[in-house]
Amino acid sequence: MDQPEEESIVAPASRPDDAQWDVNLRPQRLKDYVGQRQIKDNLNIFLEAAKKRKQPLEHVLLHGAPGLGKTTLAHILAREMGSQIRVTSGPAIERAGDLAAILSNLENGDILFIDEIHRLNRAVEEVLYPAMEDFQLDIVLGKGPSARTVRLDLPHFTLVGATTRMSLLSSPLRDRFGAAYRLEFYEPDELEEIIRRSADILQAQLESSAADIIASRARRTPRVANRLLKRVRDFAEVKSDGKITKPLAEEALTQLHIDELGLDRTDRRILQYIIDKFQGGPVGLNTIAAGVAEDMDTIEDVYEPFLLQIGFLSRTPRGRTATPAAYRHLGYPAVGTPVNQTLDL
Repeated sequence: MDQPEEESIVAPASRPDDAQWDVNLRPQRLKDYVGQRQIKDNLNIFLEAAKKRKQPLEHVLLHGAPGLGKTTLAHILAREMGSQIRVTSGPAIERAGDLAAILSNLENGDILFIDEIHRLNRAVEEVLYPAMEDFQLDIVLGKGPSARTVRLDLPHFTLVGATTRMSLLSSPLRDRFGAAYRLEFYEPDELEEIIRRSADILQAQLESSAADIIASRARRTPRVANRLLKRVRDFAEVKSDGKITKPLAEEALTQLHIDELGLDRTDRRILQYIIDKFQGGPVGLNTIAAGVAEDMDTIEDVYEPFLLQIGFLSRTPRGRTATPAAYRHLGYPAVGTPVNQTLDL
């Protein structure tokens, strides 16, 4: 079922209309990258050591929720090393020949960035193993008894893989990365800094109190924060003189149906369905999906992680349950006491 755009504005996954903005707002250097302090410190040492040895970086695996900056970090690594970056994704590499073509066109020191690397098929992975380990490419010529394998040398490149599903990455592939970093969700003050920086780039007049409002509703995710800033800026240009004030930001976000914690209409509908129909749960994911007319994967990948993170939802062996915090936020008096009310969904 297709959603209106405003219902998915806080979904952290990348959308087609994000691409141009991401390029413009993306920091170019590690020192300009906000947040992930421990990762930045480790990467600084990692980069300096590689530069001193005059060698390419070891292969790097970045994992974490969508919208936290994995692609941005990959581009920063390339820029810090003075290297070219080739960008692709796991689903785009359908055959081993596709990967062979990409690898054979790399130059020494280049960075190959594979997004959603957990979605590589097994045949492609088999080609990748000797390429990562020995910088060699095995090509099979011919078929049947007359088939033979030719091994070609590859330039020394760096593979940077990004995944939101670390558990789906095969152990042999995971073990071939020299460094793995998990990106964490952002703190409100970090999001405020990102929003102020983005406002400067967009040449938008932004009050500090308005940045605080936007950050508090951005689901601790930079991509969502920038997306909300752009929508609030549009609202300010149409409804006001272009200056983003606290009252204007609150009005714009309310009109987008995003509450003070960053929940949108679908988040609230999921929680209310569990509380009203199942007295708070437990209830299975497939039942929830049918009840709110949403795809199971969308609920599990987009909405559920944030509800779990803020403590509004919990997983049990028997299904999902709404927590007391969810009851309070939606205006229910107590756990297990349904109320006949109509929420602003």
